[in-house]
Amino acid sequence: MSAESGWEPVQRIRTYEQVMSQIEDRILDGRLKAGDHLPSERDLAVLLGVSRPSLRESLRVLEALGVVDIRRGGGADGGAVLLSSPGEGFVNLLKLQLALGHFSQRDVLETRIALESWSCAEAAYRHSDLDITELAAILDLMDDPEIETPEFNRLDTSFHVRIAESTGNALTAHLMSSLRIAINRQMIEAYAGLVDWRATATTVRSEHRQLLDAIARRDSAGAVEHVRAHIHSFYQIGNVGGTASG
Repeated sequence: MSAESGWEPVQRIRTYEQVMSQIEDRILDGRLKAGDHLPSERDLAVLLGVSRPSLRESLRVLEALGVVDIRRGGGADGGAVLLSSPGEGFVNLLKLQLALGHFSQRDVLETRIALESWSCAEAAYRHSDLDITELAAILDLMDDPEIETPEFNRLDTSFHVRIAESTGNALTAHLMSSLRIAINRQMIEAYAGLVDWRATATTVRSEHRQLLDAIARRDSAGAVEHVRAHIHSFYQIGNVGGTASG
């Protein structure tokens, strides 16, 4: 058949992709919502007219994406359930894409600055007393003179994510957590490459305290200034790419 006819060959769609498409359509149009159980594997395979292995393949993909939770065992609590809170799919995808170099170091640095500037500005307006208490408690743990790099970085991440949580914006908090988890390896490597990481940790601690003070005083502009300087500071001290900051 000539190309001028306008007809194109039909593309074969794999069975599991068709299954995923039907589930996705029902989520998007509201027929399925968070917390809903999908029909049992046997019943769903019959309803869709597919083999159980094909169905399992599609469910495994959705599980990896953080859309469903596959619960083992029978009964009301078993089977595939649509997650009611964000899964790890986005984190894992972002981590791999960063590792493959899909985003430059500058991309990561600029995204962190934009996201954390907004978070700190909003945290200054919206925080509760509990937010400040818990942020201060994280910094107290970071003051341990015997603390090692992995734990220091874990608490560092917790501090920045907790600021995002204090904005009351769940999506911002999830994005912040995903980004920090995704760059965790680079952060550890950045600290390992420092001549004296404890001296740098002292600087990081001081900058954290200044940032928290600005947030607690509801000084939005000051909080933004501190977090931007804080991110750039470690970037310069560590002499590493934009994936590293305190």
